[in-house]
Amino acid sequence: QVQLVETGGELVQAGGSLRLSCAASGRTVSTYTMAWFRQPPGKEREFVAAIRPLGAITYYPDSVKGRFTISRDNAKNTAYLQMNSLKPEDTAVYYCAAGFVPEGGSWLSRPNRYNYWGQGTQVTVSS
Repeated sequence: QVQLVETGGELVQAGGSLRLSCAASGRTVSTYTMAWFRQPPGKEREFVAAIRPLGAITYYPDSVKGRFTISRDNAKNTAYLQMNSLKPEDTAVYYCAAGFVPEGGSWLSRPNRYNYWGQGTQVTVSS
């Protein structure tokens, strides 16, 4: 069993930056695809970023591409999400997820492909 704990969410002004961390425990996640999703108020959960096990391949939707960067440190069993140029529409609860996701980018945005989830961390971007 894997436990994921997200940290780093807070209130920030538009244009600012935040770095979220996702610490895993219970077992190594080095062989899992790691991802970040978010759920804005009153909306469905949406895909933000994913990184394959070795860290060389990453995926982003157009809404965050060029502003967000996902990374991982397998030695620390931790994934990160660096968020720059934040906008009010980035306001959401951000969730970390881990799973064995099939090859191909189309699978990565599907929450049901991930086996483990954190409890979420709130990011609020003020205008």
